[in-house]
Amino acid sequence: MAKAAPQSLRKGIEVSISMAEAAMQANVDVVAAYPITPQTHIVEHLSELVADGRLDAEFVPVESEHSAMSACCGSSASGARTYTATSSQGLALMHEILYIASALRLPIVMAVANRALSGPISIWNDHGDIMAERDTGWIQVFVENGQEAYDMTFHAFRVAEDHGVLLPYMINFDGFILSHVIEPIVYWSQELVDQYIGLYEPMLRLDTKNPITMGPVGIPDIYLETRKAHDFVLRESKATIVKAWDEMEKLVGRRYRPIETYKTDGARILLLTMGGVSETAMTAVDALREAGLPVGLVRIRLWRPFPFEELYEAVKDCEVLGVVDRCLSTGGPGGPVASEIKGALYHKDKRPKVVEFIAGIGGRDVRVEDFQDMAKKTLSVADGAPLPPFELVGVRE
Repeated sequence: MAKAAPQSLRKGIEVSISMAEAAMQANVDVVAAYPITPQTHIVEHLSELVADGRLDAEFVPVESEHSAMSACCGSSASGARTYTATSSQGLALMHEILYIASALRLPIVMAVANRALSGPISIWNDHGDIMAERDTGWIQVFVENGQEAYDMTFHAFRVAEDHGVLLPYMINFDGFILSHVIEPIVYWSQELVDQYIGLYEPMLRLDTKNPITMGPVGIPDIYLETRKAHDFVLRESKATIVKAWDEMEKLVGRRYRPIETYKTDGARILLLTMGGVSETAMTAVDALREAGLPVGLVRIRLWRPFPFEELYEAVKDCEVLGVVDRCLSTGGPGGPVASEIKGALYHKDKRPKVVEFIAGIGGRDVRVEDFQDMAKKTLSVADGAPLPPFELVGVRE
């Protein structure tokens, strides 16, 4: 482990508040936002920081999330460091503008408190909202706890504003399960933040003294090539993402990777998770290992660009992979993560079988015992049981 530089202090603080204060430490210029449960505490606190004079920024209260993202596009295009946050129906309302933000290469940073989509109305956590936005061209990461949510705010600005990237960045964190929980978080000193992020120097900006055009009509003769260029730069951003995590490790001693593993050595089967439930899954793996079962865990941190090579390296030696989705692909093959995992592994000669589980929909609890049960069912396939269809964990018949 790299020797970390001194950090300022350790606080017991609500995760949402720590993310707002990370945005303040990043010295954002504009926050345009609309309140929606469970992300409201982030932008509410940012409005207080601006009103109290602790943050020298423009806080723009808008009439909807569609307007919030539109305002973010305008401020970012003019050269301002821009931040927002949303959730669920608000993210869905932004959908149209998310494509524009990424196509115009605007380095907006957005926190998404993941929450189920209506209907029926649900304010509780799952990954339905973000899975609907997979193809919008944003960098997307998932965090598992408050420290990661705080750290990833700085990583987002560091990566998004890099001139070799210039793409918007979403930080996904579980609504309520993380957003409203008080956790011990080690704050960076302001000196460390300034050293890591630096000043934002736009490559291009809207300027009345030097007029340029952003987002002109893409006729058929050029549209395909622009989409290819967008896909290329998003895929290539992975190198900068990893480099920025390496730099963070040197500064604060915490290591982040596109794919992260837990007790995978000697494991015949692995579970795969994303987000806050991963720590519950780790507890289950600990208990199963103590009972002598060859079980390990793989977690996806980087969702876009998808980490194909790192995924394969993590799972190539296991017999069966149990994928735990937090979203049901209605009318489809099961869960979107499992579909992507199977697609990513399809052309590999050596690949594990995939067992699909869908858990925690609409905030339904996923307990240690549930993960133990999923692991045992996955292990039964390794022992010769037939591959089952996807399972909705805990559903009442």
